[in-house]
Amino acid sequence: MDLVLNVADYYVLTPYVYPASWPEDGAVRQILSLLVLTNLGAAILYLGLGAISYFFIFDHKLMKHPHFLENQVQREIKYAMTSLPWISIPTVGLFFAEVRGYSKLYDSISECPLGWVGIFVSMTSFLLFTDMCIYWIHRFLHHKRIYKLFHKPHHIWKIPTPFASHAFHPVDGFMQGLPYHIYPFLFPLHKVLYLALYVFVNIWTISIHDGDYRVPGLLTNVINGSAHHTDHHLFFDYNYGQYFTLWDKLGGSYRHPSGLMGNGPHDLIRKLQAEGKLGDDGAKTNGHAKRGVTLKEE
Repeated sequence: MDLVLNVADYYVLTPYVYPASWPEDGAVRQILSLLVLTNLGAAILYLGLGAISYFFIFDHKLMKHPHFLENQVQREIKYAMTSLPWISIPTVGLFFAEVRGYSKLYDSISECPLGWVGIFVSMTSFLLFTDMCIYWIHRFLHHKRIYKLFHKPHHIWKIPTPFASHAFHPVDGFMQGLPYHIYPFLFPLHKVLYLALYVFVNIWTISIHDGDYRVPGLLTNVINGSAHHTDHHLFFDYNYGQYFTLWDKLGGSYRHPSGLMGNGPHDLIRKLQAEGKLGDDGAKTNGHAKRGVTLKEE
């Protein structure tokens, strides 16, 4: 995060924001700057990437689904934008520790014992480590004593849009983001690669909420895509993974996506329309069509 902070200091903060008496390496100044940059960056990534996905990838026919809520998109955005500032507070504490040099982030390839090979190893281990951690954190958040406190708000969106990707309770959002932040305190990682992975993580989080179920056939049982995560929202206790299906299979929580077996949300919409239970305009009563569909209650 110090790379972003340095750029902000050089081009904006030093000449235009802070008085000359505030040194760039001052703790108070760094914390305030990180709070602003973290919130601004999170909002830009969420709204920008979410909008691109919503307008160009998300299948808007899903908004006709009986479980799609009234004004859902606006509610998702409002919830996310309300939660992100709270999530940023503990996150900035970790960023501050990074800036102060307590992490194992490094600047140059020459500092990596394995050179460019180490970059690939770091990228792979980052994905595997965070996938494992998020699986268990996510599963913990589904414990009956924890779920209603923190994770239930995210499951309001049974048919999520890309904007549901960050619509978490602040505690939930921070806990599921924690593995990304603790990795560089445990393992060496190039600073530029860390920023790239951070952007990738946000893209991936949005992508598994975008309703686009396309995954190469050979990877269907390996990659945890949007079809897998849609079933997690619909059926509650399956497919907790982030990128891969490995831990779901090891933990006995894997469910092959119903959307890939002709029994998913799109199939239900077509069936209801064919039966005349859902108008061509997808009209619903208070966001729900009258029909018989059984899903596990949360």
